[in-house]
Amino acid sequence: MALLKITLTGSTIGYEKSQGLTARALGLTRRGQTVIQPDNASIRGMCFKIRHLVEVTAQKEVESAAK
Repeated sequence: MALLKITLTGSTIGYEKSQGLTARALGLTRRGQTVIQPDNASIRGMCFKIRHLVEVTAQKEVESAAK
């Protein structure tokens, strides 16, 4: 499964409320925070909505050890 590393680079203060809520839904609560999310259409859409506030990088695929 491919993963995305998402870092909040800017503050959500001064932007539409929905953009702050989108950052929160991604798990980003403070500037400089980084989260790892699965690479799917919904996450990419959320990143696109707040693209001016985040930095997104692709991570290598991770194999599950629980198989």
